[in-house]
Amino acid sequence: MTTALIFHDDCHGHVTPPGHPEQVARLDAVLGALAGMDMMRVKAPLAAQDDLLRAHPQAHLDALHAAAPETGWHALDADTHMSRGTLAAAYRAAGAVVLAVDLVMAGDVANAFAAVRPPGHHAERETPMGFCFFGNVAVGAKHALDHHGLARVAIVDFDVHHGNGTQDLVEDDPRILFCSTHQSPLYPGTGAADETGVGNVLNVPLPAGTGSRTFRDVMDRVVLPRVDAFAPELILISAGFDAHRDDPLAGLELTEDDFAWVTARLCDLADSHCHGRVVSALEGGYDLPALGASAAAHVRILEERGR
Repeated sequence: MTTALIFHDDCHGHVTPPGHPEQVARLDAVLGALAGMDMMRVKAPLAAQDDLLRAHPQAHLDALHAAAPETGWHALDADTHMSRGTLAAAYRAAGAVVLAVDLVMAGDVANAFAAVRPPGHHAERETPMGFCFFGNVAVGAKHALDHHGLARVAIVDFDVHHGNGTQDLVEDDPRILFCSTHQSPLYPGTGAADETGVGNVLNVPLPAGTGSRTFRDVMDRVVLPRVDAFAPELILISAGFDAHRDDPLAGLELTEDDFAWVTARLCDLADSHCHGRVVSALEGGYDLPALGASAAAHVRILEERGR
């Protein structure tokens, strides 16, 4: 058994305007930090339309294709831009998570990390936003349920921003538990504790300056017990590293050790309930050195547990 690292050069083709935080260099920082690790390296396929349609209507796909520019950039909103290579990158990002689910469910690997961009957890059913176009992790969760016949899948999102898109895509499906820790108040302004879906959503808003001790305490007392009680057959992680103390977009003040710690705790739950099956996908993280170090700390745990 091993860990799969899933990526594709097309993810470099999503080029954002100069100065944009969600830049090509993010992927270079992650892949560079993971270069020396012993993993199965796999190229991400393009997501199949059927997989995307489990999460998004055809109108959403059509609108993105219509908006894709031949040259330059097309701004869908103040944060979310398309270039000529964006669609291919977005299809690879969602396809990477679907492939990761397939590899883990087949027992070909113990766990998997999708090192892809654009991220996905802000993309709602018909609204690309927050740098995101498709709900990559939600697409993977629905594929696990419908294609692999699972009954319960948990998504844990520790990105510093609330995964409003993932919540929008799964909050009406009791087969999916969505748990999010995030800074509040902060973009996108959602993720209040009283947003509970059909009883399958757990939001834990945290104030700026939270730090390691409080983050770990909240995980231990609130999030991990909820995942444990749900007894998932697969755990998916929205692995955003922008809660790091060096990140310019937020202020939760975490370190790479915190990301390693929570990864290990989630792997413990996966060992207890789902034969160690964990699929993780890159979300945010905008200080390049912190992003590389955090991704390496996260994946190093996956690699150790996958041996």
